[in-house]
Amino acid sequence: MKVVLGVAGGIAAYKAASLLRLFTEGGHDVTVVPTAAALHFVGAPTWSALSGKPVATEVWSDVHEVKHVRLGQEADLVVVAPATADLIARAAHGLADDLLTNVLLTASCPVVLAPAMHTEMWEHAATQANIALLSERGVHIVPPASGRLTGKDSGPGRLPEPEDLYAVCLRELARAGSRAAASGVSAAPATGVRGPLAGRRVVITAGGTREPLDPVRYLGNNSSGKQGYALARVAASRGAVVTLVAAHTALADPAGVQVQRVGTALELKAAVEALVPEADVVVMAAAVADFRPAAYADHKIKKTHDPADPDAAPTIDLVRNPDILAGIVAVRGSTVSPVVVGFAAETGDGEHAVLDLGREKLARKGCDLLVVNEVGADRTFGKDDNLVHILRQGSDDVTEVGPASKDDVAAAVWDAVQSLL
Repeated sequence: MKVVLGVAGGIAAYKAASLLRLFTEGGHDVTVVPTAAALHFVGAPTWSALSGKPVATEVWSDVHEVKHVRLGQEADLVVVAPATADLIARAAHGLADDLLTNVLLTASCPVVLAPAMHTEMWEHAATQANIALLSERGVHIVPPASGRLTGKDSGPGRLPEPEDLYAVCLRELARAGSRAAASGVSAAPATGVRGPLAGRRVVITAGGTREPLDPVRYLGNNSSGKQGYALARVAASRGAVVTLVAAHTALADPAGVQVQRVGTALELKAAVEALVPEADVVVMAAAVADFRPAAYADHKIKKTHDPADPDAAPTIDLVRNPDILAGIVAVRGSTVSPVVVGFAAETGDGEHAVLDLGREKLARKGCDLLVVNEVGADRTFGKDDNLVHILRQGSDDVTEVGPASKDDVAAAVWDAVQSLL
């Protein structure tokens, strides 16, 4: 695929070098088009060395090749990362005062912009109006992440990680290819798709809860949160307004996703219940502890040193945690009506296969979709791929996905959700 990588003049330009490497290693033909300001941060030799092509910023370079028109016409994807407030303003108002803005005006392929700037600039009414205008025209906006900015500043405005941007770009290329195949058109289609989940409010849970025994110990599980985070990334890339309720993960916040952090099952329950009334979709992908200690010890539980019973150990009484998924389903129809998706991590047993246990759980929970996956010592937890069975309420059909990346699994789940919306 032919990709034009635009780079605007922000400190985050250094991350674009990693994004370029991901594209080239993926076999794509990449032309880098920096602005003049971008070259103050990363020089032309770097872009030329990584792309294998000369770099130009002005329309006056190689005029006989008409680059300011042909680059946009021939591209399968144009991505600008970072997109500064200045570049966004010029693009929104159709200015064409350098090579990159000319490319944006001539592109008939998907266009992805990844804004990066200080929080005040990102939140300014002018920038937000420009973003809204570009989005209405079909430009795919990857919202900035929150985190450390230049100097001591921190907040929304950070360029997402190159791997996340690359995943978004691959999905845009795949979606464009699917549309072209469906229409019988071989050329890249024009932009205009804001995403099938545009405007939908989505709540996703991820990670594993921990139930404290004492100040240093807890009951927990091996969930990494990777599948829940993939669900959040894919939903955001399809235009959804995503809130991710995350329990104990070491993962970076997905770009364009609001993250609420929780610790215990009860904290997760409170967070989700506060969000459900405004949600269109709720996806319960977190590994929520079924039990918690009946009593919390204020001090570390000590080993006994009784010579008569050197192996003595304390008995810990457990109580059941509330069934959050069943609780959400129970109130539907009276106060809220989101599409509800459950996850079931199953190992199977001597009498029942994983899929049998999944069907029983779907009937018992009453959710619209249940994503069933096998877990174990070397399966699912912490891995980058997954194998799942998607079950639908009222249907015997089963959609099997994988083994596949967790982003691909997430895409299949959202395809199933979209059929219900």
